Formats: sequence, structure tokens, C-alpha cells
Amino acid sequence: MNILIDNLRFPEGPAFDQQGNIWLVEKEAGNLIRYRDNKYDRIQVDGHPNGIAVAPDGTIWFCDALQNSIRRYNPVNNSCDTLLNKLGNKALKMPNDLCFDSSGNLLFTCPGSELTDGTGYICCLQTNGTAHTIHQNLYYPNGLAFAPDSSQLYIAETGSKWIWKMNWNALSCQMDSIEKFALAGGQIGPDGIAFDEEGNLFVAIYGSGHILALDQSGTVIEKIQTSGQNPTNCAVDPSGTMGLIITEAEKGQLLQLNYTKKGIL
Repeated sequence: MNILIDNLRFPEGPAFDQQGNIWLVEKEAGNLIRYRDNKYDRIQVDGHPNGIAVAPDGTIWFCDALQNSIRRYNPVNNSCDTLLNKLGNKALKMPNDLCFDSSGNLLFTCPGSELTDGTGYICCLQTNGTAHTIHQNLYYPNGLAFAPDSSQLYIAETGSKWIWKMNWNALSCQMDSIEKFALAGGQIGPDGIAFDEEGNLFVAIYGSGHILALDQSGTVIEKIQTSGQNPTNCAVDPSGTMGLIITEAEKGQLLQLNYTKKGIL
């Protein structure tokens, strides 16, 4: 496993854009980071950025767990704005991770700060600007990702240590057929997740020093050890060049592992 960047202050996020750049956050330093060809630059955005999703227009959307908001960075003009910080009259509950559906709606998790209080929820920010809760009473909902066909959403619930799957309707912005997919386990539990093009799911097991690779039935097909105990998230390169990218918070590293299958843009 190769170290691409070292000495980061709680890296999270990683996501590929259409140009092949890797984007990640440096949560405790309030930075976004853009990496390409052994070079990287930090972009100061303040707050506690956590989780990244690249929009179809190339803008970088991220959660901010300190400002309780969903924010957006535009690489073209170096601007940053806040898109959402409340549901009704209530502040968002420490947004954590996010992803886009096939229609451009944004889904994101709001776990709060405790693994065991059962008040976490998942939200949808629709393309028309309206936002609503789509699932609630969760024990620290964390990473989320769509399967390759875009109709099934997977959620890592850190507090229960389960990965859940559900059907997602991008037109009505509603979910149904919610069921357990796999018990990820671990000292603390599953954090960020990512699919490859064949439907294999990679799960960062925070506190246990490994990434689990699960097949479409939820069976473990590989256990990938990381340099530190706290892998936070992962991404698979859609071009097939960089393989598996991992953020690891104990050592503060961006890691790269050769892998032949492609990820999903």
C-alpha cells in the first residue's frame, strides 16, 4: 500500500472528479485537498469539512460537522457557499457524509455526536432546493453510496455496526424495502463506503485498521489491512488507474492500493 500524502489532520472524504483529481477533506484543519500526480494543494474552507461528493457540474459538495451545514466549493472561481444548514427551524445534526443520486438529488447523513442515542437521520436535498428527512431513528448513520445501477442505496450505521440497503426512487425521492445487508463489525464500526463497477462494496472499519470488501451477497471477499487503526473512507478510481484510495486518520494519511476494477463516477 502506497502513502500519497502524510501528516494530515483527520483526512476523510475521498472522491474522484471527471478530470481524475482526488478530492479529500482535512477535517481538523478546515481544508479541502486536491491531489493529482504526486502533487496536492490545500484549500482553506474553515469549519470541520467531512465527506465529499463531486456534483455533475464539477463543484465539490461537502458536509461541515462544525457549522452543521452542507457546503459547496467551486474550483473554477475558488468560491465557497452554504447550501443548507436547517431542516425547518432546526439546525442539521452534524452532517457527516453525502452522495448524489442519478437525478442530481443530494443524500446525506446526520448522525449527531453519539453512537448510541438513536436520533441520527438521513436527508435528501432535492434539485429544486427543498430538503426533507427520508429515514430516521438511526444509530450514527455514516457513509452512504449507490450501487452501480443507482436504484439501491447502502448506508453504514456505525452504532449498530450494520450495513443497510434500500430501494431508492430518484423521482419521488423516497426509499422503501429497507433491510440489513451485512454486519460489518469492528471495534467502533463501519465508516465510509464505496462501490466498484461490479457491485463489490468496500467498507472502512474505523477503529479496527482494515477495509472490508463485500460481494453483492454481503459476503467478505477480502480484508485489507491499513497502516493505522482508523480508516475513515475510501474510493475506487473510475478510470481504473489509481485503484483503491483510502483516508486513514490515526496516521493522517492518504493511501493507495493497486486494484484493477473501476469505480463509479
